[in-house]
Amino acid sequence: MKLALREKYERLRELLVEARQNAGLTQSEVASELKQPQSFVSKYERGERRLDVVEFLEVARIIGLDPIMTITELGQAKSSGRKLHIKTLK
Repeated sequence: MKLALREKYERLRELLVEARQNAGLTQSEVASELKQPQSFVSKYERGERRLDVVEFLEVARIIGLDPIMTITELGQAKSSGRKLHIKTLK
């Protein structure tokens, strides 16, 4: 995977973890809403598994992350270590 894509995916993972924690949700609570085992959430948060678009939209809804703003910001970010600041829906 190219460095720029790897950096963006890493940032997406960070945003998902931050939004979940800011929403006061545990991995188990998110997993329950998704009707998945807790390991599902753990694996995408650690980068062992990737989310497809449909899964991402559902996770974003549950944790209160604005998916359109998130994707827009990730798409516009240059690979330079720049931190993205994305608002949540809550």
